[in-house]
Amino acid sequence: MLSLERLRVLQAVARHESVTGAAAELHVTTSAVSQQLTKLERESGTRLVERSGRGIRLTDAAHVLAEHASVILSMAERAQADVDARAGTVAGRLLLASLPTATRGLAAPALRRLADAYPALRVELTEADTSESIPVLVQGGVDLVIAHDWSNAPLAAPDGLTKTLLVEDLADIAVPAAHPLVTEAKVSAGGGSGEAAVELAQLGAASWICSAPGTSCHDWLTFTLRSAGVEPRLAHTANEYATQLSLVAAGLGVAVIPRLGRGQVPAGVRMIAVEPALRRNIYALWRTTAARRPAIGAVVAALRAAALDPESARAVSG
Repeated sequence: MLSLERLRVLQAVARHESVTGAAAELHVTTSAVSQQLTKLERESGTRLVERSGRGIRLTDAAHVLAEHASVILSMAERAQADVDARAGTVAGRLLLASLPTATRGLAAPALRRLADAYPALRVELTEADTSESIPVLVQGGVDLVIAHDWSNAPLAAPDGLTKTLLVEDLADIAVPAAHPLVTEAKVSAGGGSGEAAVELAQLGAASWICSAPGTSCHDWLTFTLRSAGVEPRLAHTANEYATQLSLVAAGLGVAVIPRLGRGQVPAGVRMIAVEPALRRNIYALWRTTAARRPAIGAVVAALRAAALDPESARAVSG
C-alpha cells in the first residue's frame, strides 16, 4: 500500500526537481526526503530516483507516479473533509499563508479568536505574496491563503480553488512631508488618509519605492503607471511597508501604502489619496476538495469577523 505522506514528498520533489527544494517546502531535512523516497521505492516496487551529478533526478516511473499522486491526494483530501464535516469538529492542523498587511489587519485578531474558540485547532501562519502563495495552495503546500488583487487587475482563481471576498481595502500614496503636492491635496499625517485630491499621473514621474520585481504589488504598480501614460522610475525596492515608509520619510521617493494593517506612519510622511481611488480586494482561497472541512469554514468566518471588528476596522481605515 502506498503511503500518502510519501506520495506528498514525491510530488514536492517533482515540483521543485530537487530534494533541497522539496525539503524547504515540507519543512524537513533533505535526509528525511531521501529516506521517504527510498521507502516509497520499496512500496511501489520500482526505481524512482537516479543519481545526476551531485543531485538526483526522477525516473520516468516516478513522474508517472507523481501524476497519479495528484489524483490520489485530492481524493484523500475530499474524503477527510467529508469525514470531518460529519464529525463537525474544528480540530487538527491548518496551514495559512497570508499577505503581510492582511496578517496584521485580519489574521492576527482572527487567530486570537480561533485559539479561544477552538483549542483543538492549530493554525500555522506564514507570510507570502499572492504570486507565491497561490501556486503553493494549488500544489497542496498550504490549506488556506489570504491573497489580494487590485480593481484594475482582478485575480482569477485557478481551477480547483474556491475564492471568497473578505474585505475591500483602499491605498494611498505616501510622500515626504515637503513634497509639492502636499500643499495642493487634502492630506493627513500620522497614519490617516485624506480625501481623493490628485490623479496618479501627477505622481507618475516621481521616484517610486515598491516591492521586488515578480511580486504582485510591483507588477501591479508598473502596469497601473504605464496605463496612466507614465513610464515608472523604480528607485528602490523593499518588501516591507514599514521599510518603504522609512525610505519615503528620508525623502527618497513615494510609495503606494494600503490602509489595511498600515500601522504607524513616520512624522516626515504624508498620505495623499488618489482619484480614482486605488482599491484592492482581500480574498480567502482554499482547495475545493477541502471545502467541507470544518476548520476551513471556522478560519474564514474568523477572518470575516476580524474585518468587521472595531480594532480591525481601525487598521483598515488607516
